[in-house]
Amino acid sequence: MKKNNRLAAALWGIQLFLILFLVSCGVSKSVHHIPDISQYSLETPQVNKINDSTFSYKQNYLTKNKQQLWELYIKGNPLQLGYNNGALTQSLMQKQEEIFFSKVEGFVPSKFKQKLLRGFLKWYNRKMYLNVREDYQAELYGLSQYSSDKYDFIAPKYLRNLYLHGAHDIGHAMQDLAMVGCTSLAVWNENTEDGQMLIGRNFDFYVGDDFAKNKLIEFIEPEDGIPYMSVSWPGMTGVVSGMNKDGITVTINAGKSKIPLTAKTPISLVTREILQYAKNIDDAIVIAKKRKVFVSESILVGSARDKNAVIIEVSPKNFGVYRVENTGRVLCTNHFQSEAYKDDKRNQKHIIESHSEYRYEKLQELLQKNKKLNPEKMAAILRDKSGLKDRKIGYGNEKAINQLLAHHAVIFSPEKRLVWVSSNPYQLGEFVCYDLNEIFSGKKAEETLQAKTTLNISRDPFVDSKEFENYEMYKLLGEEISDATDSKDILLTDDFIPWYQSMNPDLWLVYYEAGKYYFSKKEFEKAKTEFEKALTKEITTVPDRQNVEKYLKKTLKKLK
Repeated sequence: MKKNNRLAAALWGIQLFLILFLVSCGVSKSVHHIPDISQYSLETPQVNKINDSTFSYKQNYLTKNKQQLWELYIKGNPLQLGYNNGALTQSLMQKQEEIFFSKVEGFVPSKFKQKLLRGFLKWYNRKMYLNVREDYQAELYGLSQYSSDKYDFIAPKYLRNLYLHGAHDIGHAMQDLAMVGCTSLAVWNENTEDGQMLIGRNFDFYVGDDFAKNKLIEFIEPEDGIPYMSVSWPGMTGVVSGMNKDGITVTINAGKSKIPLTAKTPISLVTREILQYAKNIDDAIVIAKKRKVFVSESILVGSARDKNAVIIEVSPKNFGVYRVENTGRVLCTNHFQSEAYKDDKRNQKHIIESHSEYRYEKLQELLQKNKKLNPEKMAAILRDKSGLKDRKIGYGNEKAINQLLAHHAVIFSPEKRLVWVSSNPYQLGEFVCYDLNEIFSGKKAEETLQAKTTLNISRDPFVDSKEFENYEMYKLLGEEISDATDSKDILLTDDFIPWYQSMNPDLWLVYYEAGKYYFSKKEFEKAKTEFEKALTKEITTVPDRQNVEKYLKKTLKKLK
């Protein structure tokens, strides 16, 4: 034990030295960077508060609809876009920033380690601004003027906003795991009722329930480029799910990524550029190819003009495009499919060890059952919670299409310029329909944003079920069992574990967590029983199964 402690201390000391050295070498230039905004005219917005959930400034508009989705319409040059966005969403943006940074504090409670982390992130992001378009930097600068002063100790407002746009990438790169286990698909020709294209996606980026409460649907009319819509959160100018007025759609799915040495272009700003400037698939490929990214990502691009969809697969040292011939469908989870990655060992290992291939097979199974898709059938696929062959695998299992943690789900009809966006909880709430032809017609935003409510897709009845109520309770109880496992002073009552497991009995995790709790309290016979139960369930990944097996092996040794 002492030897292990010394090794851990030595490794921490080495990390500390490297971080301090790299910070001292690399931060000074970027930490004071401010973009050139002199070329842009600016009028500081004077926001008119109509009521507690509706605000306006000239043609710019923010409102909260009855499904509790925030809808933002802004227009102008890059700097003005940022100011208009920030002025209208200031309270929402500051709240989102608080939620995000409080999460970080929860993960890293030590003030000393927080300081080291801040230093490392400043060093890691030191070259990011060199890889971001100057007009996007100007927009971010305008937006950042409405950020909170509370977090200025982390970084100046502008740089902090820039860093946050790489949060998806950085979380992905630093952990080398799918913080996002997204699923997307495009179908057309014989696979849809009217032969026109339908695209569906679940965005399973999870930073807690609070982070997902204030979803923001943005409708942007830039001074230069194509008007577009995007679904994300306050303070975000990049795109994770969106469609432009010309019928180009983009969605992103994380791939297996090698940890890079420095941040480059955040993937959400690459997809933003595609929406703003691409009119067809070839345009999208050209844009994606010229940007240097720092993680591996699949970008599903649909095109009304091409009546086709492809997957652009990007990574720091490789680039591929996956196309299909005569199948009328493209499926995308979290592994690469193009020829460029055929021999990529990291991708091959990811297919074997992760839940990506399982969800891919589940999509195929669902499309066999659901032919001739329409928006309602697409929503049903995105909401599907079962395993292969309809097996019960537990609610929240990452092998399911619907992992019950999605930030949002979106359905696009590119040729009709229609988009459906899910409302809380997860992708289970009502899907609200928007018509980009109407919204970007020049009429007032308040007249067009809810123009297609008759096409909305009803909320999932599962929301009102006892099973859903139990799932939400399972999440709360899971926090309690985790706290008890980590603390010598917390003991659970005899009936707590059976109660916890009854809330989600088909999920492997409830038995694994129970086993770890009993192991921590030296109740090894009970721990053995729980680990053995976990191994009979559909465990999410190969590493997860190996962890259960390791715990069982350690438990059996204790029982000898």
